[in-house]
Amino acid sequence: QWVYNILEKKAEADRIIHENPDPRDGFVLVPDFKWNQNQLDDLYLIALVHRRDLKSLRDLTAEHLPLLRNILREGEEAVTKRFGVPGSQLRLYLHYQPSYYHLHVHFTALGYDAPGIAAERAHLLADVIDNLAMDAAYYQRRALTFALRADELLLKKFQEAGRV
Repeated sequence: QWVYNILEKKAEADRIIHENPDPRDGFVLVPDFKWNQNQLDDLYLIALVHRRDLKSLRDLTAEHLPLLRNILREGEEAVTKRFGVPGSQLRLYLHYQPSYYHLHVHFTALGYDAPGIAAERAHLLADVIDNLAMDAAYYQRRALTFALRADELLLKKFQEAGRV
C-alpha cells in the first residue's frame, strides 16, 4: 500500500526526487528508507513505475522498453542534477524475486555494497533493456535462478510442492 500512497501523493510527496507523470511510461524516483540522505557513499533510491500491471521482471516485454529507457535516462539525469553523482557511478537493477510485487528499479552508488546486489538476485537495468531489445519475450522464456533465505515463505512453498 505504501507504494500506491507514494504514487498517489498521499505520502512522501516531499521526498520525490523526480517524476515522469506519464501513466504508461512514467515513474517516481524516491530515496529508499535504507538511505539517510546524509552521505553519497551509500546512495539508495527506488524508481516506482506508475503502471500497476507490472509486478516483476517476468512481466516485462519489448512493449516496456520506452518505460525502462525513461527510468535509465531520466533517473540518471535526476541523480546527477540533484546529488552530483554521474550515471557511470550508479548501479541500476531489478530484483528477482522482488521483495514486493510492484515493478521498481533500485539506484545505488556503485561502491555501495547494498543488500541484494548479488548476481543471483540483481539484474542490471541496462542488461534487461538489451535482452528485451533482442528478444521481446526474453523474461517470459528464460529460466531465472534466484536465492531464497531459509526463513522465506516462498522457500516453504517450494518445499511443500516438492520443488526443492
